[in-house]
Amino acid sequence: MSWRSRSAGASPTSTGPPAGDAPDSPPAFANWVGEHVGRMGLLAARLAPAVDRDDLVQEALLRAWRSRRSFDPAKGTPSTWLLTIVANVARQERGRRSRVPIPAEIPDAASVPGGLGAEDTIDLARAVDTLAARQRLAVDCFYFAGLTVVETAAVMGCSEGTVKSTLADARTRLRAVMEDHHEH
Repeated sequence: MSWRSRSAGASPTSTGPPAGDAPDSPPAFANWVGEHVGRMGLLAARLAPAVDRDDLVQEALLRAWRSRRSFDPAKGTPSTWLLTIVANVARQERGRRSRVPIPAEIPDAASVPGGLGAEDTIDLARAVDTLAARQRLAVDCFYFAGLTVVETAAVMGCSEGTVKSTLADARTRLRAVMEDHHEH
């Protein structure tokens, strides 16, 4: 069964099973991570577009299994723990491969108020690509993977206020890049 079919129907805002210690048996662990795998795939695709998302998620799950005893429910939810592992794996993979200029997944025109044309969608993808790494991570987590500010802060390893200010700075930068592009 692929990670996509396991995650079908999982709510992006659900927190999953009670945040206890990670299970020690492979079937229980698979069940414990199951509903989070879809979001892991979304984040993987955004953070490392040149890497096959399934491969990246599988590597993250393997690392999660190996380090399951380090999960501490007092420090966060299973979702944020797993997404942090995905972000770390993606960062390492990006370092090994050359970066592609346009992310693999960009927002659907129907999902943007007022709609975007194909050219505007590509422009937005290129604009996101110009952001500093920390801003890109915040945008990818919050806007593309649908994480909350709290979850994004956990993935980024910073405070909620830092996420909010980083997102504000990113929006300012994106607005300037898009306006500059449309003037030319």
